[in-house]
Amino acid sequence: MRVYTSKQLRNVAILSHGGAGKTSLVEAMLFDAGHTNRLGKTDDGTTVTDYLPEEIKRKVTVSTTLAPVEWKDCKINVLDSPGYADFIGEVKSAMRACDSMVMVVDAVGGIEVMTEVHWEAADEVSLPRFVFLNKLDRENANFYKVVESLRERFGNRVVPLTLPIGAEDKLSGVVHILQNKAYKYENNKAVEIPVPDDLSADIEKYRDAMMEAAAEGDDELMMKYLDGELLSDEEIIIGLQAGVKNAKVIPVYCGSATKNIGVQQLMDAITCLMPSPIDVYGEEITKGPLTAIVFKTLADPFVGKLSYLRVIKGTLKADSTIHNMTKEKDERYGALLVPRGKAQDNVAEAQAGDIVAIAKFLDVSIGDTLGEKGKTEIQPGVEFPEPTFSVAVSAKSRNDEDKMAGAINKMVDEDPTLKFVKNPETKESVLTGMGETHLDIVIDRLKTKYGVEVTTKTPRVPYRETIRGTGENEYKHKKQSGGHGQYGHVKLRFYPLTEGDFEFTETIFGGSVPKNYHPAVEKGVREVMTEGVLAGYPMTQIKVELFDGSYHDVDSSEMSFKIAASQCFKKGVEKCKPVLMEPIQYVEVHVPDQYMGDIISDLNGKRGRILGMEPHGKWQVVKAMAPLSEMYRYAIDLKSITQGRGYFSMKFDHYEDVPGMVAQGIIAEYQKMKEDKE
Repeated sequence: MRVYTSKQLRNVAILSHGGAGKTSLVEAMLFDAGHTNRLGKTDDGTTVTDYLPEEIKRKVTVSTTLAPVEWKDCKINVLDSPGYADFIGEVKSAMRACDSMVMVVDAVGGIEVMTEVHWEAADEVSLPRFVFLNKLDRENANFYKVVESLRERFGNRVVPLTLPIGAEDKLSGVVHILQNKAYKYENNKAVEIPVPDDLSADIEKYRDAMMEAAAEGDDELMMKYLDGELLSDEEIIIGLQAGVKNAKVIPVYCGSATKNIGVQQLMDAITCLMPSPIDVYGEEITKGPLTAIVFKTLADPFVGKLSYLRVIKGTLKADSTIHNMTKEKDERYGALLVPRGKAQDNVAEAQAGDIVAIAKFLDVSIGDTLGEKGKTEIQPGVEFPEPTFSVAVSAKSRNDEDKMAGAINKMVDEDPTLKFVKNPETKESVLTGMGETHLDIVIDRLKTKYGVEVTTKTPRVPYRETIRGTGENEYKHKKQSGGHGQYGHVKLRFYPLTEGDFEFTETIFGGSVPKNYHPAVEKGVREVMTEGVLAGYPMTQIKVELFDGSYHDVDSSEMSFKIAASQCFKKGVEKCKPVLMEPIQYVEVHVPDQYMGDIISDLNGKRGRILGMEPHGKWQVVKAMAPLSEMYRYAIDLKSITQGRGYFSMKFDHYEDVPGMVAQGIIAEYQKMKEDKE
């Protein structure tokens, strides 16, 4: 591929709610630019950007894919990103690398959940954007209704710059309002035709809106507009460019991606109105020092690990050495790759603002800053949401346990919204992601890519046991079987502990248990505390006092006192009102106002305790304490309640006693499990 200057680059994320037609739009862009010789279809699994086995199988995008489009002497680095909430991490990666976005909206469904989510994320950073109103060839598609709903929801900065010719199955082309030209599409080519008379009123209406929007982008143009003067086409373009750059103007283009109607006008607009990296960051980015950010990694079956880089400053050249500023390491690399789906081209260098991939870095992760040692400043990484939906996983074959862990850890490297830990308390391997679909795809990939089949279940809750009463007990361990025997005799007192997990003291008088056996007594207690008397969970918050006992000059040993202490503890704590405790999580739920009542009601039903509520921008934040046992499926419940709009975070806070009826069920389940084993 040829080298493009920073001024010739456009970095554009294609975003939408799932099913609005992003991937089909990218497919049409690639076709129109001559990069493919036919239009692939999502349903057939033949598109360039949805090439992973799980994407073909499910007919949805699950990974952000780079697809450079060379058009009108520019390179549009298109980032086709997922539309489903479970893959929001991929969207975050794309938004870190792009300078603008195209929001694809279904002309039948209109504004949907992820439309709003992505729009709000773009508003937070004033990201320039277009709307492409897609699927106008479908039954019940309504261009004017959706445009008005966009303007009502997002303001008058939303301005149509093309209008459809015909509707539903009669859709045949588009009118370009600024050019006042009409185009009909025949055999995937735009043919200019006379502007239809029946669109004259709409063209005039939206041309006025376009002129007003352009005037607002430039102070001089605004003065001219307010004086009643008409703006020339050149002035309108200047005003629109300024307005788009500041996200004060959001042009709407329209058509049908699958029929390749209106796509060329969209690409023309991207090259004409969307800002280049120079427009966004200024000429100084071309001067360096070399600075690049890693925004995505991917395990490629042919070239190994691929690291995707956005060049922030300077020029990145092939076959060189770069310094990882984040990890303070040099990395040697070879070719600069330009992926287009799963295909790859090479480029000699990448100038500021460009996006390329490099294979086989030894130690580079998402978010790392690469550049020149001692000169490059570390850049902000990618802010990923915390994963909140967990399952316990185990390999179907014992021989695959190590293989499973290795494969999952590779996927965790590629996907920061995935976590994998071995819980030392429950002895389970716990996989945490953004939702059911996310983890389903991870588990599918384990099987298809790494040959590991796993089973999943809800993770065990790491309960604890403690005592609420005081008491004492004694135990004498005595065994004679020829030669030296075994003798250990202890008397222990037990107290609830308000702070700390365990405390051991001794108040021995007269040497009834010699000091050299005291550590053995403590060790015996500590070991037996790992399995409680109610349901086998670790015991905690207990103080143990060794206050008396006896020994034998010949038969006593550390082992004898260790056994005596463990047996004494087991029987003793049964008399001290043992209770089961559960982990309580601190939870923050972010939701739009309209869902507040449902969220509070649901948390109350989960034995939650509401701590308070506070506004956060357009959202409300509900703060609560809730038992972990009730929160394992909360990611699914919250998605259902808020139609995917809400999100939450939680962290461990403290332990509390399990309510009686709930505790009885846990204890009964444990007893049954013990009986089944016996």
